[in-house]
Amino acid sequence: MSVYLGTFGEVELQRQFDGGELSSVINTSDVNVTKKRFSFDFEHGQLITGDQLQIKSTDGSALDFIDSYTTDSITRFIHVDELDGVRLYTSFANAINGGTANAVTLAAPGNDIPIKVAVQNSTGRLLAQVSSFELNTERETVDTTTLSDEFRSRISTLMSGSGRMTCFWEYTGNTANELPHYLLELSLRTRVGSQFGGKFYIKTNSYNPGGAAGTADDEIWYELTGVLTACAVQFSPSTTVQFTADFITTGAIQIRMKTDPTNAVLQENADDILLDQDATAKLLLETDQ
Repeated sequence: MSVYLGTFGEVELQRQFDGGELSSVINTSDVNVTKKRFSFDFEHGQLITGDQLQIKSTDGSALDFIDSYTTDSITRFIHVDELDGVRLYTSFANAINGGTANAVTLAAPGNDIPIKVAVQNSTGRLLAQVSSFELNTERETVDTTTLSDEFRSRISTLMSGSGRMTCFWEYTGNTANELPHYLLELSLRTRVGSQFGGKFYIKTNSYNPGGAAGTADDEIWYELTGVLTACAVQFSPSTTVQFTADFITTGAIQIRMKTDPTNAVLQENADDILLDQDATAKLLLETDQ
């Protein structure tokens, strides 16, 4: 019998964004140059403070509502106020703090600008410094016992899940590429941002204590959508700073396996389908994120 150690597990979290790409128009009246604030049509709560947005004009025109800007696309962090007004910032920290001091300077646009908007930091990211996680499932039952029955009878109905994650707190300052205190960010986003997509790995790539041939690169994980219900910070002089986050699941809990680490599309002779862009490029399978 093989024994698998929990030290080789991983947790991958994804900020849930239900829009894919948003299409809208920045009207000339939507831009307040003095307050460095602009707006466009999106559902309340769909964009949240700290999101990294790519804003691109759909007609190829320059985003001239940004001062001295001459290209058709920009990627910045945003701060969203209570009225869904948006300010742009070059760093995540400044976006969280808000205010006009560090906001990107705006200019009065010459015309209305049709745009499409995509959230750049809604991709899955490994949660740093995880020390443990727990995932529980529970099946509800309904009592169908009748008066003449000697023994109680039940039927199964809905299934639900819950869990807990514990991680050491870490701050690198490089929140554009890594979100080491992502649990804290999610817990503060109580209206919408507390929802996340999660992958909880119980076997990772290159870990194979069983020694079976061809399974070293296999991956096995639970995949779910959850909502944070509680987040605690453990802080004392003699121990490390840790976060503990409790969550419940929404929707299906699925166990997934990946047995082909390359995700490559193969020909009948098992060769890769190579692409013209360079000597190592090959056609890959599309995978769900």
